Amino acid sequence: MFTVFLILIVVVAFLLVVVVMVQNPKGGGLSSSFGGGGTQQLGGVQKTTDFLDKSTWTLATILIALILLSNVAINKSGVVKESKALDIENVTTPVAPTTPATPAVQTEETPAE
Repeated sequence: MFTVFLILIVVVAFLLVVVVMVQNPKGGGLSSSFGGGGTQQLGGVQKTTDFLDKSTWTLATILIALILLSNVAINKSGVVKESKALDIENVTTPVAPTTPATPAVQTEETPAE
């Protein structure tokens, strides 16, 4: 079930990126590239900005809803996975580091004369 949500989230996120990239940050967007700078064209290009704006908000809302629903799907998957990090029985006590043994320094003994 989570895989289905993951695929839907990726598709909606991709569509959202495409819709945002088509828009012009100054409001011209796709409609200005067709020559609809201030007048309404025969095909209704002026309404393109309205469509892009509504589709952005719709896709963003769908994306948030899918993310929240995927969280529910994760919790209700029925598979209990226990973390080994939280397992108290397998915790080992830290061992204090030991210093290596220092080799005995041999001094040359001078013969007594």
